[in-house]
Amino acid sequence: MFDFDSYISPFSWRYGSQEMRHIWSEEQRRRLMRRIWVSLATAQYQAGLVTEEQLNDLKKQVDNVNIKRAMEVEKELRHDVMAEIHVYAEQAPLGGPILHWGATSADIIDNADVLRQKEALQFVLHKLAQLLLIFAAHIEDAADLQVMAYTHIQPAEPTTLGYRFAIYAQDLLQNYLGLRSLLENLRGKGMKGAVGTQASFQDILAETQMSALEMEAIVMQALDLSYFPITTQTYTRQQDLTITQLLASLAASLHKFALDFRILQSPSFGEWAEPFGKKQVGSSAMPFKRNPINTENICSLARYIAASPAVMWDNASQAILERSLDDSANRRIVLAEAFLAADELLDRTVRVVREIRIDEQMISRNMALYGPFAATERLMMAMVANGADRQQAHEWLRQDSLQAWEYVRRGDENSLQRLVNEDERIRHYLTEEQIVELMDVSTHTGTAAIRARNFAEEIKATLAEAPDLLLDR
Repeated sequence: MFDFDSYISPFSWRYGSQEMRHIWSEEQRRRLMRRIWVSLATAQYQAGLVTEEQLNDLKKQVDNVNIKRAMEVEKELRHDVMAEIHVYAEQAPLGGPILHWGATSADIIDNADVLRQKEALQFVLHKLAQLLLIFAAHIEDAADLQVMAYTHIQPAEPTTLGYRFAIYAQDLLQNYLGLRSLLENLRGKGMKGAVGTQASFQDILAETQMSALEMEAIVMQALDLSYFPITTQTYTRQQDLTITQLLASLAASLHKFALDFRILQSPSFGEWAEPFGKKQVGSSAMPFKRNPINTENICSLARYIAASPAVMWDNASQAILERSLDDSANRRIVLAEAFLAADELLDRTVRVVREIRIDEQMISRNMALYGPFAATERLMMAMVANGADRQQAHEWLRQDSLQAWEYVRRGDENSLQRLVNEDERIRHYLTEEQIVELMDVSTHTGTAAIRARNFAEEIKATLAEAPDLLLDR
């Protein structure tokens, strides 16, 4: 139960799923730390340094995390890892004396952090894969539905709705591939001691048949975690930078989609709409409002994620010599909240894309209003082919277009076809039948539909390469 009398992060209760909160919870962090200590003790048992009784004692208490007691100890020791060691040792009196033997705090914390990053990445990739599949279905359904395209937020030429969906999905597929590659190459610190040399482990293993490299391999295999061959006291903070950069890139793709959605939901466009509950309130002051709260939230949290690489850049570039602790406090915040924010973004976007409301009547209205202007280039090219001066043809069509724009601005129908047909300068080069044919833009979407469909197939084929990421988690 939360105590709302003091500050708690919105990520503790408002944003992010319970599953992602669990990954980044303090209890899970300490449970992973204990798992790493057990893996280390297991390797040392195999080397003959630890007894079976000591190892079993540690195993029995591996999940018995007692944060309250650890906090009490930390008040005296002023060191969170040592406090956890003391509590674990209290619970496991046989195994306690060999706990953390040869290790430094970062051997435990860094590997625990990467284990959390690994699980969080799998979670993000699963949700991103679900979003891509929903987009693929929309692309196929709307591949031929002609809509007006806009450049500079001004009507341009026709495209198809499926092709527009494919634009967003293409960015998201690149995000998916980048994050999947990161997951496949994510590495922990390993077991390398205070400055990365493994000197402490080499010393304690000196009279055994096991080398420090072999011990490290046994520990990390038990954790199912690859590891860097070279580290200082910590793994390179370049990896944290890469993680936040890729999450920021995903956030940029989702922000682009959400911003476009907000524009297309505005009454002047009216083509899209977010799902809106029967009792949902859009405004406390204006009862009629249907504000795009989900896509606005997506844009807001995406901006927050976009700021995270700057902090990680400082950590990576200012890691003085073998270790400085000025990255510790911000890493506790930034890594967790970047993943929690990404988790929330994906959940909201999945819901919005799945339940998107497409108003085909408004799409037809916008095509009728602005589609005729897209034919001016075709008219000009045909006039030149029939002997007209290209610059003169451009000017005549510009004049007629501006007059047609005035009709549209006043709320009337687009009269461009009538104006062109009545323009004797243009009729000198084109017949009425040619004008009607050239101004029919219903087929003026090029290869958009076929490429959209092909891309939907590419999405499904790419996701099929990693079927485990499609399974419910």
